[in-house]
Amino acid sequence: MEPFRRVSGPAAPLAMDDVNTDQIAPATSAFAPDYAELLFARWRKDPDFVLSRAPFRQARILVAGSNFGCGSSRESAVWTLTAFGITCVVARSFADSFRENCLKNGVLPVTFDGDAADAFEREVIAVDGAGPFAVDLEAQTIVAPGGTVYPFAIAAADRDALLRGLDDIGMTLEHTGEIEAWEAHTRTDTPWAQHLAR
Repeated sequence: MEPFRRVSGPAAPLAMDDVNTDQIAPATSAFAPDYAELLFARWRKDPDFVLSRAPFRQARILVAGSNFGCGSSRESAVWTLTAFGITCVVARSFADSFRENCLKNGVLPVTFDGDAADAFEREVIAVDGAGPFAVDLEAQTIVAPGGTVYPFAIAAADRDALLRGLDDIGMTLEHTGEIEAWEAHTRTDTPWAQHLAR
């Protein structure tokens, strides 16, 4: 996956709680769907829906309520976001599996709660797509068009993986030498174990 360091662009306000993965990425029978078109496909038929409006057709940040990404654990919900161009989702809380899918696909999930969430949401709504918000993972900040800085917290391991563009496979491959050494050791010390795996 691509490393995530910074993103700047319109922040689209979706002031709703419990938005589920079927709403984010409706089920389709297409073998190779257009994931950008699939994002909120039912809702985007409404010209008043936030991502149907001109300022937010180029949204890079999505701002949601509580329990965003609930429902099934379908990874395609994150694929639709990245295909559309959204690489950061700010919410009051995330469904666990959706948050993990974000981290494994290069999308930064940011959580604000309480007064910080209220202030950030108010500013996103007030700006209404007229200026870019800048997300900086290295500094762990979001800077509003007017200069207001919103610091956010993220686990060190998650931050490191995103900055380096590593998913679980990538992190495992960093230990290839140790894995090969262990395999060589077991072939010598416990050769009978090699036959059990076949």
